[in-house]
Amino acid sequence: MDQLVQSILLIVLLLAFLAGGFWVALSLLAIGLFGIAMFSGAPPGIVMATTVWGSSASWTLTALPLFIWMGEILFRTKLSEDMFQGLAPWLTRLPGRLLHVNVLGCTVFAAVSGSSAATAMTIGKMSIPELSRRGYDERLIIGSLAGSGTLGLLIPPSIIMIVYGVSAEVSIVQLFIAGVFPGAMLAGLFMGYIALWAVIFPDRTPPADIKMSFLEKVYSSRRLIPVILLIMLVIGSIYQGWATATEAAACGVAGALILSLVMGSLTWRSFLDSLLGATRSSCMIAFILAGAAFLSVAMGYTGLPRTLAEWIRELQLSPYMLLVALTLFFIVLGCFLDGISVVVLTVAIILPMVQAAGIDLLWFGIYVVLVVEMSQITPPVGFNLFVLQGLTGRNILYIAYAALPFFLLMVVAVAMITIFPEIVTWLPAQATMRP
Repeated sequence: MDQLVQSILLIVLLLAFLAGGFWVALSLLAIGLFGIAMFSGAPPGIVMATTVWGSSASWTLTALPLFIWMGEILFRTKLSEDMFQGLAPWLTRLPGRLLHVNVLGCTVFAAVSGSSAATAMTIGKMSIPELSRRGYDERLIIGSLAGSGTLGLLIPPSIIMIVYGVSAEVSIVQLFIAGVFPGAMLAGLFMGYIALWAVIFPDRTPPADIKMSFLEKVYSSRRLIPVILLIMLVIGSIYQGWATATEAAACGVAGALILSLVMGSLTWRSFLDSLLGATRSSCMIAFILAGAAFLSVAMGYTGLPRTLAEWIRELQLSPYMLLVALTLFFIVLGCFLDGISVVVLTVAIILPMVQAAGIDLLWFGIYVVLVVEMSQITPPVGFNLFVLQGLTGRNILYIAYAALPFFLLMVVAVAMITIFPEIVTWLPAQATMRP
């Protein structure tokens, strides 16, 4: 009972801090200090100093600012402006035609930015006016953008995978490799739905207005192809074992700088903007991770994770029932917090339960990313919904309704990786077996 009272008190205090507008990192540090001071005999100041330093001095974290910087550089190569011109000619014969630009464009940009909101905003700015002008269905334009924008969390290199890997002490390289098939599967589900919708409602899809030869299509994609090749090289070097995540990220930054120079968009101003943008984002995430690490240690001192794990064992929940409960929990929490905050807030408490249930932590990382993706398009505070509301001026409930089919497709994706875990684990296992 004492542990239950402690748990409720700490959770209520944390929610109060977050509701009061405090920074997530400061809220985590404050709750950790309070927990150690009130419920253990350990010296809070010494524990905080050693934990924050230890979590910040992690070599694994070096991949984080490098991947963010790579995305910032490529963002300033005017990639989004070339996305429509490069992808549109290849999609004229598919049912749904240019609506697939939203899915493929988000998939490409997701591998660049690693951010859900940035992906939806960037591709939306480009595709919404163009698709609306050509007469495509508004609801499907918005829904496909809302769903596909979430691919920024799943398509490697993903920032949230790095955060989970550091928090859960799981190999980031293995997480990147594990995200390839689920990301491709989810993009395929989205494109399949769009194609099916176009077949059912053929009168709502405008006729093709572009006819090009193969060489003309290649020429129109000339600025997009180098970026895709760079992304494939970065991910492929990790999969082949040629480079660690940090080394691949460094190569990605070098390649992005060269591309930006060749494309003529590398100026001193764009270089500084990309560097400062990456610095701000990296410092914010590292600060949150430091606070989460301290809270995790504080929870260990209070004995709360062990008590929760024992409680889960006493309930005798099957792994499937535990996953159902955690899915609902993550969706609700994700309605109020961004994906990174959701992961760092919950890992310390959730992992003992997951390990007690015998669930593989690598598989669980991809599951968490998928479920957090779902929360990005659920009201009242789905971040992608707010992004699209700003772009379209539509009511958030209208946008949520437009995104509903894609939310349900994510539920299908979660069910598929649960029933067939090999979708997640097969590719990392093959990479591990390489000499």
